[in-house]
Amino acid sequence: MTFQSFEYAVLLLAVFVTYWFLPRRFQNLLLLIASYVFYSFVDPKMALLLGGYTAVSYFAARRIEDDPNNSRKYLWFAIAASLGALAFFKYAGFFVESISDMLDLIGLANFESTLKIILPVGISFYTFQSLGYVIDVYTKRTTARRSLIDTALFISFFPQLVAGPIERASALLPQFERRRNFEADRTASGISLLVWGLFKKLVIADNVGMIVDSIFSTAQPGAALLWVGVLAFGIQILADFSGYTDIARGSARLLGIELSLNFRHPWLATSPADFWRRWHITLSSWLRDYVYIPLGGSRNGRYSNAITLIVTFVLGGLWHGAAWNFVLWGLLHAALILIWRAARKLKFQVPTLLATLITFFVISASWLLFREGDLVYIGDNIFDSIGELKLAVGLGATALIYSLPIWLHAIVDRPHITNIWTRNDVRRTVVFTVLTLTSFIAILALRADTSAEFIYFRF
Repeated sequence: MTFQSFEYAVLLLAVFVTYWFLPRRFQNLLLLIASYVFYSFVDPKMALLLGGYTAVSYFAARRIEDDPNNSRKYLWFAIAASLGALAFFKYAGFFVESISDMLDLIGLANFESTLKIILPVGISFYTFQSLGYVIDVYTKRTTARRSLIDTALFISFFPQLVAGPIERASALLPQFERRRNFEADRTASGISLLVWGLFKKLVIADNVGMIVDSIFSTAQPGAALLWVGVLAFGIQILADFSGYTDIARGSARLLGIELSLNFRHPWLATSPADFWRRWHITLSSWLRDYVYIPLGGSRNGRYSNAITLIVTFVLGGLWHGAAWNFVLWGLLHAALILIWRAARKLKFQVPTLLATLITFFVISASWLLFREGDLVYIGDNIFDSIGELKLAVGLGATALIYSLPIWLHAIVDRPHITNIWTRNDVRRTVVFTVLTLTSFIAILALRADTSAEFIYFRF
């Protein structure tokens, strides 16, 4: 079940109408049932996997708190079970194929893998979320919950189950544990956010995605078309992923739940490090708190810190996908951050606008490794002849036109501007109403003929 489907609209409406007539405990039970219906809509067997993650997290957290002398054993049990399941479903095929390629490279007989494993949707997200809960209990950043329903709902809450945000227990669980009351303003802002997310997905991402797919499905597009495809993919993935997050946050807000901000206008970043403070914020902070800092962070000197940074970004790349292009993508982002750090130590200063432009183009170029897994294809085309220059210019201009609403949103969302249109309730209501209706009409008029699945459903 996807956010842009009729089935999701029916599910959300049914939950919303019923939800506000129930007491808190039954609200949580309704949300839990809806979450499992949402996740197992296509394949009911997926509910068993989600239930397994819940059982492991619930048991491990309880035992860590109740039996502190053996808490480390229970922590490692949860880590092994969660990451073991993730490794099997996501990386088993990758490792088997890599071994086969390595044997072929050194002249030994390789083999054709028959291992076909279906990747459960969203497993990377709820693996990190459930694991973060157990680690937080171990480090006493939160307490183990006695309610199985609340714990299960934390891991499976349907608006953010499939593609985040990756929530922390200390932020989300207390919201499930307190009374929620219906608020008209919150409902209105939730609808506005949801419609804006649908606009980004159906109008921007899906239309630009057709440009991207047409270019990358061409056997030899040439350098000009390839780089236009990379630029267009940067627009597509931002609209697609941030659109998903907006729909998730809007849906949750309708139910009195506030999810974490996951994007903060990443195109305005002034450095690669700043980009990761703005892009997929909950993943960046998860890797920082549970990988980078435990490995030493910046405590053990410059060279050790560089290695830790590289390891963290390689793991971040592999989290996105089991392929060598994601490993290289992670290495590239680590290298970019280290280069920017070195330039700063040399007192190399550039104006903010220029720094933003440089960062935008560097990050945009990095999407080539994210979008295209065939490294030979990249090598054959990246420096090829210019070729279809007029077509490239036309497609590039089209993609940029579709990106204009995102740029406009980045401008009007600045604090000194938002203060103008949120100064009083009447003005805020009028602006939200106009924007919501405009986005809805644009969806009806401009949406793509077909809607692809959200890009991050693959991860």
